[in-house]
Amino acid sequence: MIKEEQLKKIASEILKAYGESETNASLAADCLVKADLRGISTHGTYLLIPIFDRIQAGMISIPTKIDIIKEKGAVTIMDGGNGLGQLAARRAMEISVEKAKDSGIATTSVKNANNISFLGYYTEIASRAGMIGIAACNAAPAIAPWGSREAFIGTNPFSISIPAKNRRTILLDMSSSLVARGKIRQAFRNKKSIPLNWALDAEGNPTTNPEEALKGTLLPIAGPKGSGLAIIIDILTGMLSGSKYGTEVKTFHKLEGETGVGMFCVAINIGYFLNLEEFLSQVDHYIDSVKNLKKVKDISEIYLPGEIEFLKEEKAKNEGIELALSTAEKLNDILSEIGSKLRL
Repeated sequence: MIKEEQLKKIASEILKAYGESETNASLAADCLVKADLRGISTHGTYLLIPIFDRIQAGMISIPTKIDIIKEKGAVTIMDGGNGLGQLAARRAMEISVEKAKDSGIATTSVKNANNISFLGYYTEIASRAGMIGIAACNAAPAIAPWGSREAFIGTNPFSISIPAKNRRTILLDMSSSLVARGKIRQAFRNKKSIPLNWALDAEGNPTTNPEEALKGTLLPIAGPKGSGLAIIIDILTGMLSGSKYGTEVKTFHKLEGETGVGMFCVAINIGYFLNLEEFLSQVDHYIDSVKNLKKVKDISEIYLPGEIEFLKEEKAKNEGIELALSTAEKLNDILSEIGSKLRL
């Protein structure tokens, strides 16, 4: 187990050694550690490993340089500079929130980004400002469009965050596939099998072998509905931003070239629709109503979107964060290579 602040210090030191500024390293580290706190380890400090590999291969640009390439009214388009995706995504939501104060709704698109960790981190920025946050991004091909067995669209996640008054924020954060591809990579690294309904092998057959699944495709949520959702997100985040889409997007976890990830962040100023305090109270009442519904057999608690992750975060803040042994060992190797005395 490792404490949150110690892991942030380690992540920040590694990113600074990679060439990132102290401020940017701290911001990116905060996002990665937040993922670990919430039990989303596939999107946490593990990502420092592929970042290191991509730096060594000259496939990521650090320090991160973000440019605004178009700005008109409540619409902004940014270039992530092929740098740390966490920085581009954070700045995109911050811009949307700032503009939504005057315009009611604002959207910022990002082209030429990289893996941005978990989207809920950014939609929560809007919720903390008393707004509804929406974010989505595309990814390297991992899902076959419904009826095909050839990967063409990514797991293409999206997130919506709705603030409450005294209750926890409602935070939906999900991929268009049944599971994130990172969970299959994690199973492969840990030499574990996967459930039969997660993925297909290269021949289009269901498989429990993560290695064969990585050669094949992931299954979308709800069959053709999830496939359709992934297609729409790919167009809205990749094509509309001027970034890559479809088979043009490269995986962050193999050295195949620049990823070209596209994304967007939307902020909705609740005060333009309803009195903010009234709305927040209504959300509290809504949450209470859901939790007080009659439960099915063997269910002791009804959870709202994001609640389980919030509970994991509270526990990890008290007890510490548990990292996979393979991740800890690799990060310790990197710490040694950069000459740091810190260790996990």
